[in-house]
Amino acid sequence: MSDKLDMTPMYAMHDALRRELEHLAKVTVRLDDPRRVLRAAVGWELFRKSLHVHHTAEDDALWPALRRTLADRPDDLALLEAMEAEHAGVDQLIEAIDAQLADPEAPLNGLGDLVDSLVTGLSGHLRHEEAQALPLIQAVATPQQWAHFGQVHGQRIGPDAPRLLPWLLEGASDETVATMLAPLPEPARAAFTAQWRPAYAALDRWGAA
Repeated sequence: MSDKLDMTPMYAMHDALRRELEHLAKVTVRLDDPRRVLRAAVGWELFRKSLHVHHTAEDDALWPALRRTLADRPDDLALLEAMEAEHAGVDQLIEAIDAQLADPEAPLNGLGDLVDSLVTGLSGHLRHEEAQALPLIQAVATPQQWAHFGQVHGQRIGPDAPRLLPWLLEGASDETVATMLAPLPEPARAAFTAQWRPAYAALDRWGAA
């Protein structure tokens, strides 16, 4: 298997999602009523939005291209189907948590159970993708297909970049930050350092204040 594709953006997103799952789990267990915090938590908003961008970009721009390449490989096609099914399962859990947060009469233990399921389900999906789907992508996707996925992903972040990019790169290595910022125009890189990252750092994302 060659390393023709730079997987830095994929692993950066996975690391960020795992980081936020830890925050979400802590909020759920340390507060008597985490619903009050999560309803207004910037962290929950950024997590949902980033996850939605990532999964829909894969579903719309990556898996369809790979299906055409893998048309005569049923086992690999089944893996892509599993990726989409896992996305759908995570989406259902996100929707169920939002419904709990919107319902003041919902039982508190229901939220805890849903968050546990989300942590388990999304963590399992990320492991599955890294163990099987990413090596398959590296082996068969063309640089053009990978670049198209990256373009779609970036377009869907769009005007949310000032918040989502610092979110994505929180705690990332200097090498990862440099790789992720390199395609941006110089004014955006300067804004990331001078404005976006400091503004993000000042946020109370999970009600810690």
